[in-house]
Amino acid sequence: MASSQQRDGGCGEIPLVVGRVIGDVLDPFTPCVSMRVVFSNRDISNGYELRHSHVVNRPRVSVGGNDLRIFYTLIMVDADAPSPVNPFLREYLHWMVTDIPATTDATFGKEAVFYESPQPTAGIHRFALVLFRQLGRETVFAPEWRHNFNTRQFAETYNLGSPVAALYFNCLRERGCGGRRSDYHH
Repeated sequence: MASSQQRDGGCGEIPLVVGRVIGDVLDPFTPCVSMRVVFSNRDISNGYELRHSHVVNRPRVSVGGNDLRIFYTLIMVDADAPSPVNPFLREYLHWMVTDIPATTDATFGKEAVFYESPQPTAGIHRFALVLFRQLGRETVFAPEWRHNFNTRQFAETYNLGSPVAALYFNCLRERGCGGRRSDYHH
């Protein structure tokens, strides 16, 4: 199974930098575990653009590795909530699955925060799926709320270290159009 990093030309961090996921959500890291994300039978790679109708149902997320005794936490956040121009709710937690054994997929883990389908109302939103290696089973727990989630702080709280894989996609409303707006307005 090819990882998103391999499909991106061997260096998974570069698209995350260009998409400003590194910076807005994550610090620089070195991907070391493969992760495959499939929405509506579409294999997703960094920067993929999806409409709301493509993300109504949770994605299938497969995790690499070779030891079933190693567990991972997957989170999915909106880096642009409620809008790219004014992301004052950044980050919004859409999904969290803990205790995913290596070599399996998210259905083998525990859905700690139920999947909430992205429904962007303005602009193009960046959604990041981030995978962390856990210290052990049942060592990561759901936050109290979804809005103003902080991936860095979450990782620190549970001693997760740097991500082992990450991928982002862009999502816009069903009849939306246009590109990302500049953060600078006159």
